[in-house]
Amino acid sequence: MRPDIPPIPCVDWGYFLDVDGTLIEIADTPGAARIDTALLDLIARLHRESGGAVALVSGRSLSDLENHLGTLHLPLAGQHGLERRDAAGRLWIHAAPAAAKCAIKEALAPILVRHPGLLLEDKGLTLALHYRRVPHLAAYAHRLMLRLVGTADAGLEIQLGKRVVEVKPSGIDKGTAVAEYLAEPPFRKRRPVFIGDDLNDEHGFAEVNKLNGISIKVGKGISCARFRLRDVVAVRRWLADALKGKE
Repeated sequence: MRPDIPPIPCVDWGYFLDVDGTLIEIADTPGAARIDTALLDLIARLHRESGGAVALVSGRSLSDLENHLGTLHLPLAGQHGLERRDAAGRLWIHAAPAAAKCAIKEALAPILVRHPGLLLEDKGLTLALHYRRVPHLAAYAHRLMLRLVGTADAGLEIQLGKRVVEVKPSGIDKGTAVAEYLAEPPFRKRRPVFIGDDLNDEHGFAEVNKLNGISIKVGKGISCARFRLRDVVAVRRWLADALKGKE
């Protein structure tokens, strides 16, 4: 067995799963992504068999995640941990500087008119500038958002991702979301698993690595994750292995 292949999964672990690029393929726009019935069934079964120790940890907003999940209810962390629903259904929200975010959004308005291939996504607590449709504008988008964050001087930082650059409050990320979950039941004292594919998932990998957990990078690229899975199909297959013998 290759050393980067993750061990056989177990329902006694605690699972923290990114969504786009990990459980589903990345779409041309965030709104075009769909969570299929087969995935919903898989996550529902894993959530049930693990005693509820499954959380989705995403850059999407909670409302967006909930819209995609339909009747499936489980712990969710949205906007890179800035908003989080725990296993008991309680909602936790980290404050964000609304005035600074609005100023950046206003400054971007004429630029979006000039470059219609750029897509600005206002998630509520963060702003994400997507350049999926115009990848040649990557360097421009990065410089632009860095300049706007520097001008705002409001405790904001840049979060890079796959063809997206996002403005978010500093100090809160997917790693802090995982740490918060691990202090609560049913995740407390379980071996943590974090699976993700993007730069914003590195915080989650680092957190579970500190706890001798299982960090899994999906796809290629430099990462601090200890294990690898090739793609979305491999992730689903690996998660399903935890349910073998539970039918």
